[in-house]
Amino acid sequence: MRDAIESPCVKVCAVDGRLGQCIGCGRTLSEIAGWGHRSYEERREIMDQLPDRMAALRQLQTGGAK
Repeated sequence: MRDAIESPCVKVCAVDGRLGQCIGCGRTLSEIAGWGHRSYEERREIMDQLPDRMAALRQLQTGGAK
């Protein structure tokens, strides 16, 4: 049996056209599509980038206000 794959998905699947990232989790369409085939290390690297990506998305959504 394979171990469950950690995922940042929060079931809010919509892509922001300006950054090309999901507004729910911050991943790109390519990352989402290939998530199950990526190695643990690749997924961990992406997961580590997501907080900064989500912060950038929030700034775009609020017009740069913090």
